[in-house]
Amino acid sequence: MEEKGLQKKYGLATAVAMVIGIVIGSGVFFKAEKILQATGGDLGEGILSWIIGGIIMVVCAYVFATLATRHEKVNGVVDYAEDMVGTKYGYFIGWFFAVIYFPTLTSVLAWVSARYFGVLMGWDIVGGETMTLAAFFLIAVFCMNTLSPKIAGKFQVSTTVIKLIPLFLMAVLGTIAGLHSGILVENFSQAAVTTTSSQHPLFTAVVATSFAYEGWIIATSINSELKDAKKNLPKALTFGTLFIVLTYVLYYIGLAGTVENAVMMKNGEQGAKIAFMSVFSNIGGTVLFVFVVISCLGTLNGLMMGCVRGLYALAARNMGPNPATFKQVDTRTDMPVNACVMGLGLAALWLLYFYGANLVKVPWFGWFSFDSSELPIVTIYAMYIPIFVQMMRKEKDLGSIRRYVMPFFAICCCLFMVVAAFYAHSKSMAGYLIIFAVIMICGAVFNRAGKH
Repeated sequence: MEEKGLQKKYGLATAVAMVIGIVIGSGVFFKAEKILQATGGDLGEGILSWIIGGIIMVVCAYVFATLATRHEKVNGVVDYAEDMVGTKYGYFIGWFFAVIYFPTLTSVLAWVSARYFGVLMGWDIVGGETMTLAAFFLIAVFCMNTLSPKIAGKFQVSTTVIKLIPLFLMAVLGTIAGLHSGILVENFSQAAVTTTSSQHPLFTAVVATSFAYEGWIIATSINSELKDAKKNLPKALTFGTLFIVLTYVLYYIGLAGTVENAVMMKNGEQGAKIAFMSVFSNIGGTVLFVFVVISCLGTLNGLMMGCVRGLYALAARNMGPNPATFKQVDTRTDMPVNACVMGLGLAALWLLYFYGANLVKVPWFGWFSFDSSELPIVTIYAMYIPIFVQMMRKEKDLGSIRRYVMPFFAICCCLFMVVAAFYAHSKSMAGYLIIFAVIMICGAVFNRAGKH
């Protein structure tokens, strides 16, 4: 093992595939049922929530795309935070990504991938078989990223193509079938089919879309490994996010043309399977549902690409716990193996937490149980705000639209997400904020100890 930088090994295709592939593949299936339940089956309000969530993603991605043309170091978002706000803020952003953001989302995606495989096999989605498979998926994808990152990049591109097949088929054929049968018109014209599960349905639904839309920022984690990053990363962020919004809205409309909203809401995790089988027959629906599982694995792979690089982004700056250990790059795999192993360990711990806090009937952690698939995402939107404010102050050679207008809209989008999260998760917000504060304090202690 020797200390060296990561090599330029990814092209534009991998960057675009990473943006689209990380975002598309799980949340659009996983959160569609929650959005239906939150809005009480109000299809118009559900589509509006997808559009609002998409606008927030596109606006923030555009601003980061502007920063990407001007700053390129080790890890995109940490670079931007460091250059715009300061070294300490950059460290805390990096620490949050490494210890909370990456591992929480990676752990959730391991379970989501196993969940849909369990639906195919008829397993209990929180049973022993599903949780064991979730752990297996986590380890298998980790091994692929750590031992052969080039194969992981190719896997990301191929699964991105595969995952678009069921989405586009459902968007087109589901809409046609719904118009022919009248189900689509009926779902649009009906009022809420049942009592909404939330006092603030639109806010709850938009926060739910945050999980479905999240992941694009992780593409910045391969900033230093991307060929011609200052040109390719902005292209990937801009094109990828616009493509995602269009795909999600069309898929959601197509899904509404397959079965009544009441049926989708009643059947929970089986709803997507029923929808596919109603349009493509039992055999065709099963085959396409296999593609859904593959698409979830593609998203898991993309998240793991960020998870295993989390501590390296800090160590490369001689920050965080024991930088000398975590910035070592293996000469054979061109990967920071020590940082990778720690990333896997953190993801495994958060998978255990997700199970105990969200999947069991009586949460293990009581008051400190929260939805780790949503609140960390909203937190990062709050942490973007100082970056956008400082961008307006510092980037003096930008035009007025890119320097003032777009960052201002991005700040408004971030504030909307924070307010929506307080309405949607008011009961668990205090417990989450305490855990968040403790972890960030630990980060400060480790950073001080690492310097000595």
